[in-house]
Formats: sequence, C-alpha cells, structure tokens
Amino acid sequence: MRTNFHRLAIAAAASALVLTGCATSGGDTDLSAALPTSVPPGAKLSISVNTTRVQLQATGQLNALPFTVSDWPVVSAGPDVVQAFRGGALDVATNAGIPPIHARATGVDAKIVGVKVRTTPLYKFLTAPGSNINSIADLRGKRIGFSPGQAQGVIVLRTLKEAGIGLDQVKLVDLSSTQFLTALQGGQIDAAPSGEPVISKYLAQYRDQGAKAIDTTAVDALTILWAPTAVLQDSAKLAAVAEFVKIWSRNDIWAWEHPQEWADAYYVKDQKVSPEDAQRILKTLEKPYYPPNWDEAIQWEQETIDLVTKSGYFGNSFDAATLFDRRFEKLASEAVPASYRAKEKS
Repeated sequence: MRTNFHRLAIAAAASALVLTGCATSGGDTDLSAALPTSVPPGAKLSISVNTTRVQLQATGQLNALPFTVSDWPVVSAGPDVVQAFRGGALDVATNAGIPPIHARATGVDAKIVGVKVRTTPLYKFLTAPGSNINSIADLRGKRIGFSPGQAQGVIVLRTLKEAGIGLDQVKLVDLSSTQFLTALQGGQIDAAPSGEPVISKYLAQYRDQGAKAIDTTAVDALTILWAPTAVLQDSAKLAAVAEFVKIWSRNDIWAWEHPQEWADAYYVKDQKVSPEDAQRILKTLEKPYYPPNWDEAIQWEQETIDLVTKSGYFGNSFDAATLFDRRFEKLASEAVPASYRAKEKS
C-alpha cells in the first residue's frame, strides 16, 4: 500500500485552487501577445538549467548572453522547482513532464516553453544491497521509492503497469528522489528509479554488496523548459525566456557533437564521475530530438496526467494542452539543424 500523506496534501491544495483560482501577475503583457523579437536592456533571469550553464562555460559563451543571468541555482527536483516558482525565486527551469502536472495541482501557474523528446529508457531501478531483486517482476511485494511529483514517480507507475503489478502489490514509499540513495543504503526501501550519473556513482560504491541496476522499458519521454506564468507576463523576461529556449537547444546539440569535451566538462568535472564511467554514460545517450510540432508531446503528457490521476494522485484529469505555451512551439527546433528535428528511424 502507498502512504496517503502526499495525496492528502495535494488534494487539499487542489481544493484551494478550485476555490481561489491560480494567481495572476500584474505584468505588462499577456499570454496572447506575440513573442518579442529582441531582448530589451536590463532583462534578467534566474535559470536552473545546469547542463546549459556547463555547456556555455565550456564554449566560453557564459558571459555573452543577450540578457543577464542573476543566478544559476541548481534546483533539479521537480517539487523544489515548484516551490521556487511559488516563491518567485526562479524564472525558468528544466524538468521532466510530471512537475508541471504537480504544479497545477498545487496552485502554481506555469507553462511549458521548450520540448525535447526521448524515445528510449533513461532510468533504471537501483536495488538495495542484498535485496535479491534481479528483474522488474521481482518488484512485486517490495518497497519502492516513489516521488509523485518527479519523473521517477511516473517511471514507477509506468513500469508497474507494463509489468502487470498492481499498486496494491507493492509498497510505494513517498520520498524525494534526492532521498532515494540514503533510503537504499539504509535498507528503508528495496528499489528506486534513477538515472545517470547517479547510477554509476551508486554502483561504484555498492555493487560489491549486491546492489544492481535493473532495466525498465518505461520511457520518460519529455525534457521540458518551463516558466511561471508571471514571468511570461513580464515583457522583458518573456523576451529573455524566448532567447534562452534557443540557447538551450543549440547548446545541447553542441554537447552531442562534441562528446569528449562534454564528458570532461559535465560528467567528470561537474558531476564527479570517473572518466571511464563518463565514457560509458556517453554510449547510453540518445541523439537530441526537438520536435517542430508539440502534438505528440501533448499526447504523451495527457497519458501521464491520466495515469497519475487514476492512480490517486493530483486530483482529477484535465486537458494537457493547458500546460503548454504554443507561442514557443517552434523556437527550440528552428534553432537547431534539420537533422535534430526528426526522430531517428529505428
């Protein structure tokens, strides 16, 4: 059985949202206005996209942006980003598709402004030392780390659904993904989903004690850029966000086309994995794909909304299209070469 605390908190927040409505900004533009074509002097953003920061630093472009970055906070967990948006401490961030769903349920009004699509699995299930889990089927009856507001939560739900394991056949332990490793190490949970470079770091320490990384076929398809609606209602910030969307996709392509430089700058120097693990991680990466049309991304987000709401989280289902600001739809794809705008043929 899963714990009820998080679900009750979400339900209470959702009820408050129904009664009060989402907060709106007194900005100087609205969501129906055309995107600005240039960034005005003095525009500033607080950006939580660490990969782009490292890419810009590696290419010497960090201080050559057409706007000022007031700070680059490393706020990666979806619930933490939602809280930062709520407090006005962050203007734009990158996450998976689930945090905007969580944000809406808790009364934080934000929009997706950039979309990157993935078609292969990114996560694996890390197991506790001595847990005797050797396949996804072995998750039945086990304690699984579960963060409803993060990509890892969706991976758990999709994995269990695909494996035919009911939610009543496991114990979902509500934790932030940042708590998974401590819980695994301490034996509070038996398994939890994770991605690189966390997988490599964990196995380097605990593989000899029987820890494993179990493959799942569940795909977390979306990497997004998103921003609070209040930011998009400020014309100067809106212009800066539009430029950053292009910077985000272009620099991701640089990393793909310069794998050795990227491995050293990010995986080795920033994430502190070994050069050998960095090379192995490179082989697992998928060619970037920035779709010029968001219809499939919205469909995937709708499937995710339906999955989590039917599982008892985040209230009732709703129209996924309301999470996307389609004024930005073509910005990321048009900033990259045509070969990165189409899915690789399998």
